[in-house]
Amino acid sequence: MKSEEFSLKIPTFAVKLDKMKILITGASGFIGSFLCEEGLKRGMETWAGMREQSSRRWLTDERLKFATLDMTDAGRLRSQLSAYQKAIGKWDVIIHAAGATKCLKREDFDLHNFQCTQNLVKTLEALDMIPDQFLYVSSLSVLGPIREEQNADGTYNDMVASDTPMPNTAYGESKVKSEQFLKESGIRYTIFRPTGVYGPREKDYFMMAKSIKQHIDFAVGYKKQVITFVYVRDLVGAIFAAIGKAEVADRKTYLVSDGHNYDSRSFSDLIQKELGVKNVLHIKAPLWMLWIISRIAEGCSKLTHKASTLNGDKYRIMKQRNWQCDITPLKKDLGFVPEWPLERGVKECINWYKENKWI
Repeated sequence: MKSEEFSLKIPTFAVKLDKMKILITGASGFIGSFLCEEGLKRGMETWAGMREQSSRRWLTDERLKFATLDMTDAGRLRSQLSAYQKAIGKWDVIIHAAGATKCLKREDFDLHNFQCTQNLVKTLEALDMIPDQFLYVSSLSVLGPIREEQNADGTYNDMVASDTPMPNTAYGESKVKSEQFLKESGIRYTIFRPTGVYGPREKDYFMMAKSIKQHIDFAVGYKKQVITFVYVRDLVGAIFAAIGKAEVADRKTYLVSDGHNYDSRSFSDLIQKELGVKNVLHIKAPLWMLWIISRIAEGCSKLTHKASTLNGDKYRIMKQRNWQCDITPLKKDLGFVPEWPLERGVKECINWYKENKWI
């Protein structure tokens, strides 16, 4: 990508894209690793922020720099950031993608998603290391089931960024707290709320591919469901589209999807097609059955001390019937154009699973 210089009303951000220092927290995770790749692709000095014990499996590019950060401990974090301040000054942009989607205890969501965000921002402020842009990866889950009523023709209305959050999961509640903290702070932030994110390296949607490979597709609920998705490369593109555009993106919140709505069978049907699997048994179970299974899975998690993919939060997410969202502001403000509709994304994803012998 050709370098471009942005002259903004905020004079401190007149810096060339390929001269930027960018920190990506949660770099070892699914989304974080793709964000790191994009930073390098654009010629930025890309720093992977992560805990000392985190895996570097997807972070092997020799151009990548690493920042060891323990955001759970404010004192330790200050010491770590102070060292980086002496070495490089500050980062021009921070993409905060660190967080937890599965936890054994409700309070752990609060720790990893809210308290860590608070510790990071407050420590950056104390050290005068606030970046020119702070981009936060939140979730569409913060809105909860706010537009579940069907219209006369059976359709649903889109969720919009201005809707009042009504989270019904511990994960969503912790993300709302983080968003509110940013809104009350004095930093220049942009919040992204992606819908279901899928792609290579992701493990939850991969479970569906494994199930279909075994000729079983499981869905729940009999009421019409409209689902939205965003391929990881599109999400990364949306986030990077905000960099250098603080004039329009500052203190804004954007919903992110591929711009299309899908029915409850779309994803599984495409997986089945790409895998070439015939005679799949499509099971649609009542919600009460999913609730029982979720409770059992949660009980097993407490015994094994391992977070389960299926739990109370997951039940409430799968129960929700409407995930439609309006991405018009994202297109208008940032010029974002989704390039990965579900069919294209699933095709690349399944090919990756095959090439890496996941399936």
